[in-house]
Amino acid sequence: MSATTAETPRLRPTRALILRGLLLAGLLILALLPLLNRLPPDHALHASDFIVSVSGKWMCYAMLALAIDLAWGYAGILSLGHGAFFALGGYAIGMHLMRLIGPRGVYGHPVLPDFMVFLGWTELPWYWWGFQFFPFALLMALAVPGLLAGLLGWLAFRSRITGVYLSIITQAMTYALMLAFFRNDMGFGGNNGFTDFKELLGMKLNTAGARAALFYAALLSLSGAVLLCRHLTRSKLGRVLVAVRDAESRVRFLGYSTVSVKLSVFVLSAMLAGLGGALYVPLVGIINPGEFSPGNSIEAVIWVAVGGRGTLVGALLGAFSVNAVKTWLTSFAPDLWLFALGGLFVAVTLFLPRGLIGLMRKGEER
Repeated sequence: MSATTAETPRLRPTRALILRGLLLAGLLILALLPLLNRLPPDHALHASDFIVSVSGKWMCYAMLALAIDLAWGYAGILSLGHGAFFALGGYAIGMHLMRLIGPRGVYGHPVLPDFMVFLGWTELPWYWWGFQFFPFALLMALAVPGLLAGLLGWLAFRSRITGVYLSIITQAMTYALMLAFFRNDMGFGGNNGFTDFKELLGMKLNTAGARAALFYAALLSLSGAVLLCRHLTRSKLGRVLVAVRDAESRVRFLGYSTVSVKLSVFVLSAMLAGLGGALYVPLVGIINPGEFSPGNSIEAVIWVAVGGRGTLVGALLGAFSVNAVKTWLTSFAPDLWLFALGGLFVAVTLFLPRGLIGLMRKGEER
């Protein structure tokens, strides 16, 4: 008994050191990819345009997974609608990019996006005002998901709706948004969405320089999000979040406002997801209502489950590993991906309830 107790503290620093080393190594490799892309194509270390593009997309997905892990892994809020916050952030930046396309008006900004001209619109809707300015669009990419999460969370948490009922509500929200954005009269491009972007902050998109700049913007944002979440989860608020997750009624009896605690972390989680979506759209060059699909939100939850919820690093590991398998599998057998994803989730639930991070812990203990 005493030997086991004496060995346990030495396991944790070793594991933490390994995880930090892996995280730093991964960030270093990602940082080098745009530089390796400039090497000649026949060079052994050359990184293709596809590798740079798909890695940037995975970093945006990692931010979404991090947001879900913050809410689910630490506060016990299982949201099946975070894909909606991700898509709303993407639409906000997409609206800015579309405002830069079309005939220039008096003040040098396009009067109407080109798709509105095609559909016969004569004036810009009021909810498009201000999106010709990038700071405003970025603010909306954070504020709109945050406000929606605040409204939904306030209604749910004050009514003490938790568990599967909250998950169903969030899934219904994202499905309703998907149906709304598919309509042409909503003014968001209908089922075609936004695409054919030309420039961002004076940069011509679809160039090597623009890809590198967007890649590093995603990398810096992901790094900042990781540091923010790490600081939050190690603070007093983080300890209260874990207590709410494990025994909410006891925390309430101790005098804490569990509604405020859960609402604050849910809103922050939605804003992180919105930031990921805002970075995603310029990288991939398109946003459409399919991003609101409930299946996307469920898939993101699987990333966190595979990596290991409640660890932050597990969310990143799950997002990168699952999407790497998806990219590889869909390249030659796209019809098998959904079966593989479902099988992966069942296998993790039955054999790896703590995900890949839990597997590392078991290996270290052995």
